[in-house]
Amino acid sequence: MSTGKTLYRRREEVKSLVRIVFGVVWLIDGLLKFQPGMPAVFVQLIQAAGQGQPGWLLPWFNFWANTVASNPGFWVMLIGTGELLLGLALVFGVVRKLAYVIGFFFSLVIWSVPEGFGGPYGPSSTDIGTGVIYAIVFLMLMLINAGYGTSKYSLDALIEKRIKWWGKIAEFSR
Repeated sequence: MSTGKTLYRRREEVKSLVRIVFGVVWLIDGLLKFQPGMPAVFVQLIQAAGQGQPGWLLPWFNFWANTVASNPGFWVMLIGTGELLLGLALVFGVVRKLAYVIGFFFSLVIWSVPEGFGGPYGPSSTDIGTGVIYAIVFLMLMLINAGYGTSKYSLDALIEKRIKWWGKIAEFSR
């Protein structure tokens, strides 16, 4: 039997596995924010992302560096907690539509601030950063959800059986 037919027959498991593995990645990202000393270096990460960027981007990085510097512990806790909640939503498949949309925009913020748009680009550039790839994965999860509907391996599917309006916040299509 061909791999394509097997994947098609097991599409529920495959699409859920992709979501869950991606959720585990977000859980790890979130947990790493709670390392001792992270607030002390977080502002430096943003400042470093601004190094070598075009002059017209410096106000963007300066704004974020100054904003985070006012209370770095708060920002690290906020971002770490957000990443953990996003990871849990993905792993358990709860409020998926909301999680995918928030995750998409959150990934772009991560890409544009601490990752510095993956730049600056030059002869030693090797990639464009992970944040933009995360955003693309969230976009793909949105398309999968819109195309295939409810994931039977999710808390959303269980909740939707009992609360009919739940699908409006959990699904892109019904």
